[in-house]
Amino acid sequence: MAATPSSITDSRQPASAKMDTGVPRFVWARHSVNGAGGMGMPVSIKRIYEGASEDDGIRILVDRVWPRGVSREEAKLDHWMKEVAPSADLRKWFGHDQDRFGEFRERYLDELAGGIQKSGLERLKKIVAENRGNATLLYGAKDETHNQAVVLMEVLEDS
Repeated sequence: MAATPSSITDSRQPASAKMDTGVPRFVWARHSVNGAGGMGMPVSIKRIYEGASEDDGIRILVDRVWPRGVSREEAKLDHWMKEVAPSADLRKWFGHDQDRFGEFRERYLDELAGGIQKSGLERLKKIVAENRGNATLLYGAKDETHNQAVVLMEVLEDS
């Protein structure tokens, strides 16, 4: 069964600190990715604006565009995998509109099945496996449940 934002174990807890905007921070808790044939690895997803943690493991940015206001030093990335991110056209079409997420997901899965994204996804799977799943996929979107990292988690689960 494929994971959807509602079927992924979501044990987020508000962080005690607040971001500069005064909005409470939420981080997806590390959870095991288990599915039929899944890797069973504790891969996490979180906003890059949350900053690095020792629990992150390998930090992989999965956005095509560098997130505003984050320096490369602050990001503490191990990998920036632009090639696994949605195409510019798909990203612009989606525009982080929750009502379009279902169709975005399907279009993005199509992109991941071919071309640059396919080879990027294979590289991502290899990196995650080499690190025994101790990895965090980072994204810049404000919406924590309607973004490409959620879709990538689903794909990793089904691998």
